[in-house]
Amino acid sequence: MKIADEQAVKAAQERYGELVRQQLKRVEDLKNEGDWVDYSRLDRLVIGVCGGDGIGPYICASAQKVLEFLLADKIESGKAEIRAIDGLTIERRAEVLKAIPDDTLAELKKCHVILKGPTTTPKKGDKWPNIESANVAMRKQLDLFANVRPVSVPELGIDWTFFRENTEGSYAMGSDGIDVTADLAMDFCVATAQGTERIVRAGFDFAKKSGRNYVSLVTKANIIKTTDGKFLTVAEKVAKEYPEVKWDDWFIDIMTAKLIDPARRSDFRVFVLPNLYGDIITDEAAQIQGGVGTAGSANIGKKYAMFEAIHGSAPRMVDEGRAQHADPCSMIKAVALMLSHIGEPEKARRLDMALDVCVQFERKLVMTGRDTGSTGDEFAQYVMDTVKRDDLEKVWQEHVDRAKAAVAGR
Repeated sequence: MKIADEQAVKAAQERYGELVRQQLKRVEDLKNEGDWVDYSRLDRLVIGVCGGDGIGPYICASAQKVLEFLLADKIESGKAEIRAIDGLTIERRAEVLKAIPDDTLAELKKCHVILKGPTTTPKKGDKWPNIESANVAMRKQLDLFANVRPVSVPELGIDWTFFRENTEGSYAMGSDGIDVTADLAMDFCVATAQGTERIVRAGFDFAKKSGRNYVSLVTKANIIKTTDGKFLTVAEKVAKEYPEVKWDDWFIDIMTAKLIDPARRSDFRVFVLPNLYGDIITDEAAQIQGGVGTAGSANIGKKYAMFEAIHGSAPRMVDEGRAQHADPCSMIKAVALMLSHIGEPEKARRLDMALDVCVQFERKLVMTGRDTGSTGDEFAQYVMDTVKRDDLEKVWQEHVDRAKAAVAGR
């Protein structure tokens, strides 16, 4: 081996050692993490709102109107406060060369839950410095370990909830890979017993408490034997504590096929996946529902929770003057997830039904992303008007039954 290569190996070993020590410290922190926040015991629930980049401020503002409408009683009584959090823009992050500016992070930590618009993550060739994803950084800093994404298509019998591990896997050290030499680059995948156990337990708890009683674990443990193997091994141990919950395991490649298999897809209920697989497959699932613009996302930890759209910031829409026509459905879906998380399940249920009626059934207003369709604020008002309907539940059920009959008759 060349002397230069030996030096490169030594430097890589030293860097790798630093990374291992960081992860071992994280394991110790995981062993000592606290209990879940009990929102019912809070004198005042503080909800932070971050607009983000591109279309983010537009769709976030539309979703905030829906949130304020549904929480009007708590806001008026002082039991809830909605607080604007600035500084999570790409301009500010590039200025300080941090994924989340320190002052912004401090403000976020004063909130209990956060509604966040899409943020721009620089890629190679951008005009921006190569800073880490704000999403990844927020998940790490606030320990938002569970990414929860529901997908529902009632007429197809699809009622899925994905529990994606959010702080480990292939994304945990996405900015910490090593360029060993000009010819060799290496990235890392992380799996801990503690991190895996808590995401698997969250999925099984949800399956049990919601009555779905079926969990599908998704890995590539036949090939990625160490980290995916640990994920599956820990999951098998946790599953023994939930004898009433049926479970099975699938490889990620075949699962992507089964989600579009009419003979199988309606059987699935709850999925638990490592980080990378969850990111990919939930976009596929959202497309089945109607596109990534229709799906919201919850990022949940024991102390904090953040709710967001699953799509990007779409700067082109802003450049072309179309931002006010951006579809706010994903952000409004995130509001429904937030309501469920903070102890407002009935308001969340009605909002979900209203979205089904507005997006999948009646479609009195249509989002096209251009002036040929509604603005985001107009659509948000349509959703709020639908939530207020006395016959909402009846109308929703009639549409679902009609759609199911049409599908069965094809």
